[in-house]
Amino acid sequence: MKKRFPLVATAFFLMSTCSASAQEQYPLLDMVAEKVIQKYQQSSCEQLWIQKSQEKSPREQEIIELLRNDPQMRQIFLNRVAGPIANKMFECGMIP
Repeated sequence: MKKRFPLVATAFFLMSTCSASAQEQYPLLDMVAEKVIQKYQQSSCEQLWIQKSQEKSPREQEIIELLRNDPQMRQIFLNRVAGPIANKMFECGMIP
């Protein structure tokens, strides 16, 4: 959980300071997305199952809320991370 704090802090900073217009305006979003992708690719299936069962921190909940409130930023972020995350989840039996 402590290892996620720097990533979460960076994501929170990114999402609270960026304006939503074009993908080029989100250079930090790309960096955070890459870190999220690396986390999934480097984690074992067991680690992912454990993390999935844990409650989200208040900071993570804030980030999720920011993504809910900014559809453009959410779309850019999800387009970037969806494929690699879905592939790992499929390998781990977390999705059909």
